[in-house]
Amino acid sequence: MTHGGACVLVVEDDPTIRRGLAAELSANGYDVLEAADGRRGIALFASGAPDLVLTDLAMPVADGFELIREVRRTGATPVVVLSVRGADVDKIRALDLGADDFVTKPFSVPELLARIRAQLRRSGVAPARTVLEFEGLSIDLDRRRVVQGEREVKLTPTEFAILELLATNAGRPVTTAKIIARVWKGAPGTTVDVVRVHVGTMRKKLEPDPASPRYVVTEPWVGYRFVAEPLPD
Repeated sequence: MTHGGACVLVVEDDPTIRRGLAAELSANGYDVLEAADGRRGIALFASGAPDLVLTDLAMPVADGFELIREVRRTGATPVVVLSVRGADVDKIRALDLGADDFVTKPFSVPELLARIRAQLRRSGVAPARTVLEFEGLSIDLDRRRVVQGEREVKLTPTEFAILELLATNAGRPVTTAKIIARVWKGAPGTTVDVVRVHVGTMRKKLEPDPASPRYVVTEPWVGYRFVAEPLPD
């Protein structure tokens, strides 16, 4: 597996949701396999040996229930169900077939990532890093806690989401458009100025000297870059 991350199989027939999930997982250090229906998901599960399966229930060709049944027939790989079917009967059926967790759409991405990490820990698979360590800075993704030097930095949920996105892409420029898409989910009315204001307030809280940023720098005409190098494990 690349980047030392666990491998997650995403089985979802809606291409927008599937690609969005794949992008979020990849940005958080996971390897990702994608399938648009249950049959393809079963085939990828057999050939790709993922560490966790994230699946919808209502899909063409073969549904999520059939996929769960097949996964359980061959082993104990964690299965997290992601579905608009919130009725108890569907949850009970999925859990009875062997699903480990059930998340109802619409969902919070940070919560979903936390549930994935929890399942990987229970299964004994080393998950993607949940604490990012840099020179003088620690970012705990699970506890959503930031420590700079000896002080805890209190960030708003939006500020933390921006910092998480930049820090998990340390050394690489992140465009303003990507920040809007990831943090604000592309909400209408979210402008470059809105991003600039939130980054500015985050810097005032985070940076030892906001006028000379140590962690988050501006990439003119592009966006922002987290410039600190991760500390070795």
